[in-house]
Amino acid sequence: MSSLLLAALFLAGVADAQPNESLVLDGVPAIPAEIAESVGRYTEFRSAAFRDWNPVRREMLITTRFGETNQLHLVKFPGGDRRQLTFFKDRVGGASFPPHRGDYFVFSMDKGGNEFAQLYRYDLPGGAITLLTDGRARSQNGSGVFSNAGDRMAYGSTRRNEKDRDIYAMDPLDPRSDRLVLQVEGGGWVALAWSPDDQMLLVEETVSANESYLWLVTVATGAKTLLTPRGGPEPVAYDGATFAKDGKSLFAVTDRGSEFLGLNRVDLKTGAHTPLTRHIPWNVSAFDLSPDGTTLAVVTNEDGMSVLRLLDAASGQELPAPKLPVGVIGSVDWNADSRELAFTLSNARTPYDVYSADAKTGTIARWTESETGGLDTASFADPELVRWKSFDGRSISGFLYKPPARFAGKRPVIIDIHGGPEGQKRPAFLGRDNYLTNELGIALVFPNVRGSTGYGKTFLKLDNAELREDSVKDIGALLDWIASRPDLDPERVLVTGGSYGGYMTLAVATLYDGRIRASVDVVGISNFVTFLENTEAYRRDLRRVEYGDERDPKMRAVLERISPLGRAGNITKPLFVIQGKNDPRVPWTESQQMVATVKKNGTPIWFLMASNEGHGFVRKANQDFQLYATIAFVRQFLLQ
Repeated sequence: MSSLLLAALFLAGVADAQPNESLVLDGVPAIPAEIAESVGRYTEFRSAAFRDWNPVRREMLITTRFGETNQLHLVKFPGGDRRQLTFFKDRVGGASFPPHRGDYFVFSMDKGGNEFAQLYRYDLPGGAITLLTDGRARSQNGSGVFSNAGDRMAYGSTRRNEKDRDIYAMDPLDPRSDRLVLQVEGGGWVALAWSPDDQMLLVEETVSANESYLWLVTVATGAKTLLTPRGGPEPVAYDGATFAKDGKSLFAVTDRGSEFLGLNRVDLKTGAHTPLTRHIPWNVSAFDLSPDGTTLAVVTNEDGMSVLRLLDAASGQELPAPKLPVGVIGSVDWNADSRELAFTLSNARTPYDVYSADAKTGTIARWTESETGGLDTASFADPELVRWKSFDGRSISGFLYKPPARFAGKRPVIIDIHGGPEGQKRPAFLGRDNYLTNELGIALVFPNVRGSTGYGKTFLKLDNAELREDSVKDIGALLDWIASRPDLDPERVLVTGGSYGGYMTLAVATLYDGRIRASVDVVGISNFVTFLENTEAYRRDLRRVEYGDERDPKMRAVLERISPLGRAGNITKPLFVIQGKNDPRVPWTESQQMVATVKKNGTPIWFLMASNEGHGFVRKANQDFQLYATIAFVRQFLLQ
């Protein structure tokens, strides 16, 4: 139900905002329609994501939402109309054209957020859509990369056993050409690039956030050669790679020999690594090699903010780069002309939108300008980078968004913890959360606790396995820091988070119950043992490396001890649990068992589940009601 309709119903005398038929509520009281009316414009934010350049015309594919979910649109020039191409009920994911031709593209889509994506071909200009992959309900397909000739696409699929992500190749114009190239064990395999002669595939095997390997695979035979040997004093991580134009070396992002993920040139004959960004003490978050092989576009993540650099591919020397607006860059992609670079960018006052930069002139063009509900975003809060000392003296950082000056006195606080756990909160657009600061006068703190990316591999490992609760202690130290601030109210603190942030929320609720007012858990882990036993098979081993292997008796005992479910009796403050029924990552049973246990305490508990969502709500109607209910919860338990 739209916010405009809800407002109309309110004016007509209807007292409550009604949930749609996909939502299941337990303990959630009637939500006043007045909330929907007051929040209305904050639900109308849009954003846009770049998907691909058309290789033969200066136009691009993007995703954005005009109905319930993100769909593919074609934009023919900067600031041009977003012409919608797909009209599905489910969201559409990535999309890419083959090189050298712009008459079709391949896109991915799942059902109801279950993440079992299939690949489809979309033919231009007629709009015919053809299923390319097997179409099975529990087969996950994606991460396709086209050959240089454009006649084949390599992609990963779990179709063989729903667990191992094998590598396949097909000509998208002839789905019958689909064939298995590489059979593997594990869910962390992905095809990255084709060699310049299209005879070889570069494939990455991910074991954990700290350990991964690069392989060279002969497409004709499936024979594979390990390019980055195992062993050594510590694991090495790779985060994307591609072939140099001459095919004799690779450009790869890796933390080999460094605390941070940097761009290296890797000699294919000797395996020697030559660092290209060692002078930059931050992670490289994205890069792309121009089609002519001469220029590397490199994005670094510097304390959460993005910096674009251009490097000469032959010498590694920095070149003059376009000056971009301050913000967070999501991706960079060269046009076929090797001159124009597309990127997505967001900051505190602008949702993610699509831009391009001319590498020669530095000219910036804005391709999309997403709507912001008619609100003046210039008044939105700027993030303040803040730091505090944790229990072991380590410095932890985060971003603080303060409400407008018209809200006097000590302000209530919401601590919002990111997922991952190898994630990072960065100072991008807050979207609907701006309502909390602008209209309710709440200060928002987004911590990057130990285990977050962006601060080096040592920091990334500090919450692994038995160290898991050290990250929860970082929130305990944050509560101390809040108490030291004259502008923040330590007596009115709510903690929230999604996915791993949901676990952190529940853990804080069990360990620091006396120091918070309430908590909101979104698709969170309540018991690590049942989570590991029930998360989808293609993810299970990857998660065991991070959290610990529940099959080991000693580790199982640790996991049981630190799981919030076993300590749920400590929760006396109100709890709101939100879940998607189709979640393949954190099964809905994690929320179900937490709700059932906390009910036994007599603690006020609200439960909201969507039958057509997965790992978080993506449909606008569901997002809207989630926001209405969350605001009602915040008003009742944090602000009163």
